[in-house]
Parts: sequence; structure tokens; C-alpha cells
Amino acid sequence: MCLAIAGELVSTNGHHDSLWRMGDVSFSGVLREVSLACVPEAQVGDQLLVHVGLALKVVETN
Repeated sequence: MCLAIAGELVSTNGHHDSLWRMGDVSFSGVLREVSLACVPEAQVGDQLLVHVGLALKVVETN
């Protein structure tokens, strides 16, 4: 079993190659740098599910 935590993407490094794209994600005010390789569509402001430093999915919010 694994645990993924939701956080808000607050910035990206803007790398042109999606495999090297990184972003800063806020978890209730705590910023962590995560890989965005699995979610190339992620935009600043999106909620992401993150597991061990890798964003796995963009969470749809209504």
C-alpha cells in the first residue's frame, strides 16, 4: 500500500523537456520540490497527488 498526499502546485522550473520538469508543491504551507514528469499537463494552481517526490495525478476540483 502506498500513500499519496494532495498539495497545490505553486511554481515550476519551466524546463522544455517534460521528463525534467520540476515544481514546488505546497502541503499546508510546507513547500517541497517534486517531479512533474507524470503530469505534463499540470499548471500552477492545480492540486496534485504526490507520492515520494513524484506527482502522480492532477486532482479535479469543483
